[in-house]
Amino acid sequence: MLAHAVTPSLGWSFEPLQLLPLVVVAFAYGKRAWTLRRRGMPVPGWKQALFWTGIGLLLLALVSPIDHLAEEELFSFHMLQHILLGDLAPLALLAGLNRPLLAPILRYLHRLRFLAHPLVALPLWGIDLYLWHLPVLYEAALHHDSIHALEHFCFFTGGALMWSPVLETLPAPEWFGTGWKLGYIAAVRVVGMVLGNVFIWSGTVFYPFYEHAHPVWGISALHDQSLGGIGMMLEGSLVTFVALAWLFLRMASEGELRQQLLERGLDPRSVRRAVRYGRAKSLGELARVEGASGEPGGSPAGASAASDRAEELSRPR
Repeated sequence: MLAHAVTPSLGWSFEPLQLLPLVVVAFAYGKRAWTLRRRGMPVPGWKQALFWTGIGLLLLALVSPIDHLAEEELFSFHMLQHILLGDLAPLALLAGLNRPLLAPILRYLHRLRFLAHPLVALPLWGIDLYLWHLPVLYEAALHHDSIHALEHFCFFTGGALMWSPVLETLPAPEWFGTGWKLGYIAAVRVVGMVLGNVFIWSGTVFYPFYEHAHPVWGISALHDQSLGGIGMMLEGSLVTFVALAWLFLRMASEGELRQQLLERGLDPRSVRRAVRYGRAKSLGELARVEGASGEPGGSPAGASAASDRAEELSRPR
């Protein structure tokens, strides 16, 4: 078999239909970040780094030889491309956003907020993932550029919706706290692992497009399909481990902060929301100042002022 192996050409791809939206988004982000910096509200450096990492991952998926190998040669590289487009890039891009960056378009985003509800986003993502891997749609995307662009758009959009409740780019439902997010991440990975296992263990080639007379690098279509499933499993396991570790640490930290603030007599709902949206420090400072003001001991006037300010601090950023 190796004697007849083919070495593929490693070309670069430049498809305007897919690259133009990426250029527009990158320009809009850079312009908005520059505007906020001029106003004295700079975007944290780590957020900008994550956003531009996401842009880099999209370019890697759409421009580098990965795109050529995915379209013409190997299923495993197509799965790598889908992982970049539908999981890692949306995660990095969403982590690089905050409310000041999104302020100009928030009124439009709030109309679509229902799509980011965890009980909507997860099924939509799962349906999107499985539908595009049906042979009829998958091979249609390989043969038609417009369908291929639509496939990539759906994977990216589905991934962004799936991650949105976890990162709360837009506020998730009040009940969807860190504990629920742990279960949500586990459910996401179960859905992905089922498909990955199908590719690994099926023993049947689902996509004849990848059955070459002379296998690329000596890799048979069935072996290639198994490698694609293994890639899905490895990436899913790594991302799940990191996400769960982050959520567990966050849950422990939130519990401690909530207890400290509740002991100062603040409203439990305001405390819960302030901790969730990273404003526990400000709320704690408010409680300290109010306690040291001219009306010590938590007087009614002081309590009322603290309550109003606490409500403001408990709103999403």
